[in-house]
Amino acid sequence: MADEDPLILEDNALAQVVYGQNDRNLRKLEQLVGVRISARGNRVRVSGPILESKLAKRVLRDLYDLASAGAPVEESDVRQLVHMAEDPESHAATALVSGGGVEVGRRKRILPRTENQRVYLETIRENAMTFGIGPAGTGKTYLAMAMAVQSLLRREVGRIILTRPAVEAGEKLGFLPGTLYEKIDPYLRPLTDALHDMMHGEEVARRMERGVIEVAPLAFMRGRTLNDAFIILDEAQNTTSEQMRMFLTRMGFDSKCVINGDVTQMDIPRGTTSGLVEARKVLAEVPGIAFVQFTEKDVVRHPLVQEVIRAYDRYEGER
Repeated sequence: MADEDPLILEDNALAQVVYGQNDRNLRKLEQLVGVRISARGNRVRVSGPILESKLAKRVLRDLYDLASAGAPVEESDVRQLVHMAEDPESHAATALVSGGGVEVGRRKRILPRTENQRVYLETIRENAMTFGIGPAGTGKTYLAMAMAVQSLLRREVGRIILTRPAVEAGEKLGFLPGTLYEKIDPYLRPLTDALHDMMHGEEVARRMERGVIEVAPLAFMRGRTLNDAFIILDEAQNTTSEQMRMFLTRMGFDSKCVINGDVTQMDIPRGTTSGLVEARKVLAEVPGIAFVQFTEKDVVRHPLVQEVIRAYDRYEGER
């Protein structure tokens, strides 16, 4: 049965953002939901079964809310919002964008793309220490970096400290030439990539020279007390129990700490206890420490990444 009542999007310019170049967002929505969509100006007609048509209209309205908040609308957003609309426990996109954005400059605002991402940002705001645990591609590092940059620009903290264990991902790289920074740079590149996406390269370099932004392997944290800082520990699943305990006790006054990791991708020697796995058990009830669990539904990379995660989960379950 066709749904003949058109959906009216109030602003023509925002409607074009929702449609995408050559209406590619509408074509993606048609493919995902199983309806036919035609748009003229700010009027959208959806044809198809009643339930599917209602779902498509809800997604279109959510995409419009996303565009109204100043966020770009891409095919990945269409896919994410379809998943959210299919889940009765999820919030609409308006819940994601209302007060959930992170300002990292005058012209750049980063918005959560899934409900868990919104919860993650809110949890970081409300707690001194937050653990983000889940698969790759869920935005753990990127959103934590956005919160760190925002805190620095607002002068809520005096510096940003980025760290991760220098563990090879199943490969033996052998001797690495160059300066100390050049040796550790490959391990820390995901952190610096996110940082450069939010700040100009010259500004990053200037702040690094002044020590306002510090990027260092986890081993360099020993013996320090980190006051007035936003501290991010990435790839925490590759810490040992001793390293995690050492890191957690570095936190000083007026600081905020975010620890991220994926317990399905551990590169530490077999039989070694992961500091992240242990911390989740030991610290679960400690006030001021919060844990956010991401799933494959939160993956915002290529759609195949979600399928890869699901396939491996099934395989591990069968084994």
